Amino acid sequence: MSGEFELLYQAAGLLLGAIMGSFLATVLIRWPQGREVVAGRSRCDSCGATLGVRDLVPVLSYAALHGKCRRCGARIDQRHLAVELAAAAIGLAALIAHPLPLAAVTALLGWWLLLIASLDQEHHWLPDALTLPLIPLGLAVGWAGFGPGLAERAIGAAIGFAALEAIRLGYRRLRGREGMGGGDPKLLAGIGAWVGALQLPFILLGAGLLGLAAVLLMRRRGEKVTAASRLALGALMAVAAWPVWIVAAA
Repeated sequence: MSGEFELLYQAAGLLLGAIMGSFLATVLIRWPQGREVVAGRSRCDSCGATLGVRDLVPVLSYAALHGKCRRCGARIDQRHLAVELAAAAIGLAALIAHPLPLAAVTALLGWWLLLIASLDQEHHWLPDALTLPLIPLGLAVGWAGFGPGLAERAIGAAIGFAALEAIRLGYRRLRGREGMGGGDPKLLAGIGAWVGALQLPFILLGAGLLGLAAVLLMRRRGEKVTAASRLALGALMAVAAWPVWIVAAA
């Protein structure tokens, strides 16, 4: 691949990722509010003005408008920019890590996990509509010949769910309260269907290290950390899962 073509190839990954990020940010903001995600024209959340094409260019429109609505001057939700940049980085990294068509599969998983992590981090919510489809999708990717074998993925899905569900139920029985949401075992089952059973310990180790870093950051900020403090386990697992997939699928 020539240098010029490689640059265009990577730029395409950035652009497609930013466009996908614009959609994911809309889902992240609207879905928890019970609003329509895909119906109707895009509008300013503050004044309701319909947004034109020049207002909707990912990243660039935010920068050109200095993060404010062109009509009313209200601040544009910074989640738009953050998710667009993250999704663009995923698109670029997928093309660098893997050749097509595997790169497309890797990018799709990365964007899916980005939305899951964002929803869980912000709302402690792991919708079945996002976690459960990961299982058949992961098995389908294995059937197509990408990454770990189909049998290992099926075992990974079963073990992922059973392990966290047993911990969740055991904690509730011992402590008399919930210590883990019901979506976490489903998410680990979905992740197991992608990376396979042998990679699950690395997912949990990565999530644990990320959780430890989050706790240290909370303490550094002066926040009180107790046994009742909540960490978004699903978000931690989602963040840990994508790099493990990149290595496992190579």
